[in-house]
Amino acid sequence: MPTIAERVAGIIAPAVEELELALYDIVYAGGVLTILVTSPDGVGIGQIAPLTRAINRLLDEDDPIDGGYTLEVSSPGLERVLRTPAHYVDAIGSTVAVKTVPGTEGERRLEGTLAAADERSITVRFEDGTDRTLDHADIERARTTFAWGPAPKPGSRPAGGKPLSAKPTTDKKAAKR
Repeated sequence: MPTIAERVAGIIAPAVEELELALYDIVYAGGVLTILVTSPDGVGIGQIAPLTRAINRLLDEDDPIDGGYTLEVSSPGLERVLRTPAHYVDAIGSTVAVKTVPGTEGERRLEGTLAAADERSITVRFEDGTDRTLDHADIERARTTFAWGPAPKPGSRPAGGKPLSAKPTTDKKAAKR
């Protein structure tokens, strides 16, 4: 018997494709049905809103989930959860954070570049040039990571603003300005 995610995927696929989006993942947990979609050009509210309405209508007609649930439709964002072999293959070249299951040999937390991935395993390359290969079964969770760039220097001006000061002023005249 197909899982809830598989049943939902079959029902909503035409609506996703009609808006020129791709289905990234479907997760049903704790009474929440989360549907994640992607596009090479990014996903905006102009696509999410009509897709949510279409999915809601399709799920009301087919009713693949017993009982009530909350529907969430979104993009996976910059830092994407990696759950399936296809997710890993799509993320090759990205920086990833991986946590292994307890009992797996070596460090449990890894961060590096996803160098390779297939149906059976992934390979993470570290800054020092070494690699570590893990079977999918050895991975507790994984996600891509995004480097946000450097923090502003202390005392620098925010865009269009006054300089930031580490100390509050005690000069009453300066405080009134």
